[in-house]
Amino acid sequence: MQVVATAGHVDHGKSTLVRALTGMDPDRLAEEKRRGLTLDLGYAWTDLPSGERLALVDVPGHERFVTTMLAGVGPVPAVLLAVAADEGWMPQTEEHLAAIEALGVRHAVLAVTRADVADPTLVLRQARERLAKTALRGAEAVAVGAPTGQGVPELAAALDRLAARLPIPDAAAPVRLWIDRAFTVAGSGTVVTGTLPAGTVRTGDELVLMPAGTRVRVRAIESAKQPRDLVEGVARVALNLRGIARDQVARGMCLVTADAWTPTTCVDVRTRFGQASGRLARQMTLHIGSAAVPVRLRPLGPDTARLTLNARLPLHVGDTALLRDPDRRTVAGVSVLDVRPPTLVRRGAAAARARELAAWPDRPDGAVLLRRHGILRRADLAVMGCAEPPRAVALDGGWLADPAHWESLRQRLADELERHAADRPLAPGIPLETARLKLGLPARQLVTALVRPPLRVEAGRVHAPGLPPQITEAVDRLRAELAPAPFQAPTSDRLAELGLTPGVQAAAAQAGLVLRLPDGIVLLPGADRAALRILDGLPQPFTVSQARTALDTSRRVAIALLEHLDREGLTRRLGDGRQTA
Repeated sequence: MQVVATAGHVDHGKSTLVRALTGMDPDRLAEEKRRGLTLDLGYAWTDLPSGERLALVDVPGHERFVTTMLAGVGPVPAVLLAVAADEGWMPQTEEHLAAIEALGVRHAVLAVTRADVADPTLVLRQARERLAKTALRGAEAVAVGAPTGQGVPELAAALDRLAARLPIPDAAAPVRLWIDRAFTVAGSGTVVTGTLPAGTVRTGDELVLMPAGTRVRVRAIESAKQPRDLVEGVARVALNLRGIARDQVARGMCLVTADAWTPTTCVDVRTRFGQASGRLARQMTLHIGSAAVPVRLRPLGPDTARLTLNARLPLHVGDTALLRDPDRRTVAGVSVLDVRPPTLVRRGAAAARARELAAWPDRPDGAVLLRRHGILRRADLAVMGCAEPPRAVALDGGWLADPAHWESLRQRLADELERHAADRPLAPGIPLETARLKLGLPARQLVTALVRPPLRVEAGRVHAPGLPPQITEAVDRLRAELAPAPFQAPTSDRLAELGLTPGVQAAAAQAGLVLRLPDGIVLLPGADRAALRILDGLPQPFTVSQARTALDTSRRVAIALLEHLDREGLTRRLGDGRQTA
């Protein structure tokens, strides 16, 4: 099925065309029949000559019902534009065309109506000239006198050719069904209708009603009054819902696949207005699908702006919508560039953001969004409507990183370690959580993923290679001090003079640069093994005095060394003496 909406000035025969094509009356309200005026959306369908089923959404043409018209045109891929042969191009025709262009509709058939009462030649030329300035240029045109049947078969054939040209939507795409009607069926509950542009809905599916966020179940499906087990976009559908009351549903709400869209109240957009975005009113109405949401507009660049919405809408980047100022009767098309834009609080932030957005396409892909955010989960990109970029850095936990950003983070981590070593040379490494906060990362595991040799993670901290000069220079001075007598450990005062304060001693010992023994004794690493070799040459067993003399050191150092060797199992006590193991 394909879906086409009518468009055109009031009383130019849109509903008459629908009746002639389908045999169905789209005006269902008693007041519409009494006044002979379309007031609300109407729906009908027909089988085209090729066998393709076409659904038609009939919209009101009166200027007071532009919001209703936009609700009907918003979700459809094509329009049937009607211009009366006896009146020609009219103000509402122009407003409808501007809205169609702003919404990004690029497919149409032009019907010059009332060809049975007036010569359509001039109006046909006039309409073609007007369309030639728009994206609808080249639209097939047909002159129709619907009451007499003149041109109706030709119009059906033109619509058939149009339907064949329309893009085939993705049946696997996430569902977003904008609701244009809600009612109650006795014994069945709440029913909603809308145009499904893409995706698939099945009986039993759970969908989310937005903006409320309520989960509902699809009890039954109808399309063209026929029950269906599933329906694929594009299609007109009626869904019987379980879990929601009629008074909780209204036109402008939508049903979406859970966790597949970004519910947002703030977006950055590109504007299509013909003038700078600063010329637009600051308070406008955003029309997307069947929704009409008041927004506050903040110009950024010549063709970019930030919109703050007064209701959450489920959006993807690349969505096309329309901004309308009812007072000035102006419209502007917008393309959604970012559904998670950054805050603009610092001086110059808005100008910087405008420069950034100026380089973005109207439909940003995953690479653009990942470059903007630096690091995202795959699921984040999916709910923004983007696929994973092929060059993204894939990380554990479903994280993705922009390659350039990831390399810059590595350098920043190395820089942070260097600053930390300069500021706090005796504190080994940076705690993982501290590193996460300094780098602005969303998860601690990403810090670990950044670390590669010569950096290392040890005991919950990130360490740089080597030691601060303060430590290595102090150890060098100790080495020179002990060169002539390796077991004559310096006193505490002398250690301080050498730069081996307790903090430096601890860091040097952890790095294996010194051997710390009880009673404040500090020797070079390996001094215990060197002492053992000397002691092994003494008559066994030997006394502390003999050990002190052999090692050329003080009794205090000799006792500390022997007790250390005892703990290591390298010597053992025998009465008042010891022997090597």
